Amino acid sequence: MKRKLTAMLLALLMIPSAWALTLDEARQQGRVGETLSGFIAARQQDDETLALVKRINDGRTQQYQRVAQQNNLTTSEVARIAGEKLVNRAGSGEYVRGINGQWLRK
Repeated sequence: MKRKLTAMLLALLMIPSAWALTLDEARQQGRVGETLSGFIAARQQDDETLALVKRINDGRTQQYQRVAQQNNLTTSEVARIAGEKLVNRAGSGEYVRGINGQWLRK
């Protein structure tokens, strides 16, 4: 039993994503918020939050570029449309940055 537990713990330590902060966790903890630009922004400046923001925004950029090409739009147009939808869909208690640049809690 003890060996199995030790093996499981070692396996978890070798998988960094098992400990990685998720977007949902960061939203619920108020560490990030949605913006009208279509990208998330960090509300906390720790390394884990900043790494998450970069990872999510890089992925969104790639997706926005694909959608833009398919629909004869610019990437910034797609990002803006997505940003409006993401801000509107933010859950209760999550943060969004308003048109005035201020953080609002929904």
